[in-house]
Amino acid sequence: MKLSPREADGFFRKPDPKVPGLLIYGEDTMRVAMKRQEAVSALIGPEGEAEMRLTRFNGADLRRDAAMLFDRVKEVGFFPGQRVVLVEEATDGCTEAFKAALGEWREGDAMIVATAGVLAAKSSLRKLFETSRSALVAALYDNPLTRTEIEDELKRAGIREVGRDAMGALEALGRDLTPGDFRQTLEKIALYKHGDAAPLSVDEVTLMAPASIEADMDDVFNVLAEGRTAEIAPIMQRLAAQGTAPVTLLIMGARHFRTLYALASAPGGPAAGIGRLRPPIFGPRRDRMLRQAQGWSPEKLEQALGLFMDTDLTLRSAGQKAPAYALVERAFVRLAHLAGRR
Repeated sequence: MKLSPREADGFFRKPDPKVPGLLIYGEDTMRVAMKRQEAVSALIGPEGEAEMRLTRFNGADLRRDAAMLFDRVKEVGFFPGQRVVLVEEATDGCTEAFKAALGEWREGDAMIVATAGVLAAKSSLRKLFETSRSALVAALYDNPLTRTEIEDELKRAGIREVGRDAMGALEALGRDLTPGDFRQTLEKIALYKHGDAAPLSVDEVTLMAPASIEADMDDVFNVLAEGRTAEIAPIMQRLAAQGTAPVTLLIMGARHFRTLYALASAPGGPAAGIGRLRPPIFGPRRDRMLRQAQGWSPEKLEQALGLFMDTDLTLRSAGQKAPAYALVERAFVRLAHLAGRR
């Protein structure tokens, strides 16, 4: 039986031990591992593994010995309490073993939890769980973390007081980071906030957020928008060393300046326009974007966007022989001068 995303989240938090089996599959192995860990922990508790109520093996082991799953599901443990048999990296080659174990499952047997990567619609393993009247299957897609998932991760990390702007910043991080990286960021924040009862602020989220190439790209676009010509070359050298493609710089730069154009041309001015941005921006970055938009006229921003487009077309032209980074740097210098003439 297939679980909807909402049903799956509820089941992971509070799994029903009367369900014989659960299959979790998806492309993002970290997301699958996190949900598997949540479900297993809810079933056996913090002492379950120490009390030998968790049996763990790999799908490859099951393919070599199909009876292993049936035997582990039926065996009686030394300690009272729910038992779980976890099969990781399950594949279609394990289908018959799962079919036999699920077919003979009785209340009191160990619950089967299986994880897998991407399973096609015609996968025999996926079909077995989807067509079962009692076993469940949850597909995890590579979507940004939902607000509910973020709130669950905050509780797990022990972060209870979160300001409204800080929650917005966390939601933005959830869109950009993988679930594993997001969890690590929250653990870092929790250590930073240890002993501090004040609500989490957007500045603290920004401080603890992982550094990235995107941060360096933000630096160069801020330099352009603020007309600081002398700082362009060092940042460009750093981005080149990190392997950032020149076309990527143009695409991201055009996005930054389109945002400025939307603010500068908004009815009521940039201060009114920034509140209508989707996705919203928060904290120091919001203040900086607002200052930049207030310093540019819509006409100058149209010229800037035209320069981005012309440079992009030049880079993509068949007869282009000049070094790509040199062309982009020259365009960026012209943009910074354009800012200085406003």
